[in-house]
Amino acid sequence: MQVSMLSVGVGAAMLFCFAEVANWRRNNRRDVDDVGFMPWRGIALAAAAVALFATAFWLGGL
Repeated sequence: MQVSMLSVGVGAAMLFCFAEVANWRRNNRRDVDDVGFMPWRGIALAAAAVALFATAFWLGGL
């Protein structure tokens, strides 16, 4: 259980980093009308929450 929580936390942290880069790219795009459809800010927020909870559960099980 501890290893799975650690892997969930690491995966969520990687998704958070990817979503933040994608959101940065969206904010700095050249074509203002090409907005896309992915809610990168919400994905980053959810990934950060999952990463924090998974890390807390992993630390709690040590």
